[in-house]
Amino acid sequence: MDKAGSEKSIIALEGWLQTPAGVYLRAWEQSCLDNLTADIFGYNAVQIGMPQMDALAASRMPYKILADRKVRSADEPARAVSVTLDYTELPFASQSIDLVVLPHVLEFSTDPHQVLREVERVLIPEGQVVICGFNPASLWGARHVLRRVGGTSFLPRTEELISMPRMKDWLKLLNMSASQSHFGCYAPACRTEKWLNRYAFMDNAGSRWWPYLGGVYIVQAIKRVKGMRLIGPAWSRKTANAPVAVPVTNKQREQQDGR
Repeated sequence: MDKAGSEKSIIALEGWLQTPAGVYLRAWEQSCLDNLTADIFGYNAVQIGMPQMDALAASRMPYKILADRKVRSADEPARAVSVTLDYTELPFASQSIDLVVLPHVLEFSTDPHQVLREVERVLIPEGQVVICGFNPASLWGARHVLRRVGGTSFLPRTEELISMPRMKDWLKLLNMSASQSHFGCYAPACRTEKWLNRYAFMDNAGSRWWPYLGGVYIVQAIKRVKGMRLIGPAWSRKTANAPVAVPVTNKQREQQDGR
């Protein structure tokens, strides 16, 4: 996918997020992200892309930044963007960010590997990244593939969907180990709210009976630095000089002689 095609796909995603299926996706992802980010501590957190959702709403970090490709106009249904950037060239110092959230950025990037390399660069040691993606091994993913053989398109156009195992392999190559993963949105690829509500029971059943077939996934990973050793306080290890023990009988003799 070239840069112009990627731009069109991102615009298509923005419109799709306002559809009943997009609202359904955002509701599940918001709930999952709130549970994940509430327990990640630090000072600086960055959400890159998808300003239609507040991925850092539950984060307790003092400095939270929303970054995107462009500044939003007042009539657009999205929050104000703090920083405009290119996904492949993040304007942050190396090892300066505690948490980065990427909601559906990699599927629509011209170079997802470079985006991840930049995320790894700006994260502090033991910093964390949370990634949201569409799952190709799902009813949504199957519908997305069928569009190439004459079927109607359901998801916004992308070059290809990235599976969770593949995503974990990419993270592993950058010394970022996956710590948690979640799947959600098990309803079929329905366009109307009426049919999505009819299949609402599949969310409970899917998480129990076919947990890896959700329409979307969220993976959380931690940046590991080889050879890094946590340094604690320099405790001095001085051995105490124990007093020499004196037998009780000797003490009694000294008292008698003193008389």
